Amino acid sequence: MKSKKNLLEQLKALPHFNKNTVCQLSKQLGLKDSTVHTYISRFLKYKEILQLKNGLYVSGDFFEKNRMDISYSFYLANIIRTPSYVTSWSALQYYNLATEAIYSITSVTPKVTRSYQTKAGNFSYQSIKRDLFSDFSLAKGNFDFYIASPSKALFDVLYFRTHQFRGVTIENINALIEELRIDIDEMDKTEQKKFYSMLKKCI
Repeated sequence: MKSKKNLLEQLKALPHFNKNTVCQLSKQLGLKDSTVHTYISRFLKYKEILQLKNGLYVSGDFFEKNRMDISYSFYLANIIRTPSYVTSWSALQYYNLATEAIYSITSVTPKVTRSYQTKAGNFSYQSIKRDLFSDFSLAKGNFDFYIASPSKALFDVLYFRTHQFRGVTIENINALIEELRIDIDEMDKTEQKKFYSMLKKCI
């Protein structure tokens, strides 16, 4: 029992971990591989660890301590599906350019579209062409995460909303931005120029 408690204490210090991490820590504590799987099942049952996706976890303790930190949620979004970056409404709200309530953290990925509903939050990933998987950077916080620039976050919202800008004109776009209550005037002028420059390549 002491080894189990020691294992859980070590896991509590990690922002996320996988089965390999658990196995490595277990070996250091002298636990057998067969015992590890039993411990993981018990930890999950008693909510001592939370599953982010198959084979990827975070301790309930670590999550509770950091759940109100948006940088941690965005960091997890990057980890759950790689490569990816946070964008669309999630990023627009982060930049204070939209006031829509966000119930899921939205990211884009060059991989297939997928969603994960977890006890640590809901994460959705939209598939985008590899040449449009761009204009994001590493934001520094308590946890570092990749996020779209304001211009790319707006571009991504509209890209998926209009099914890749089918039958759309610049005039339609401006009306749509207004309809969606996105405050583009609050966006930095350089970012606004970048946004319209991206649009011209697609419309």
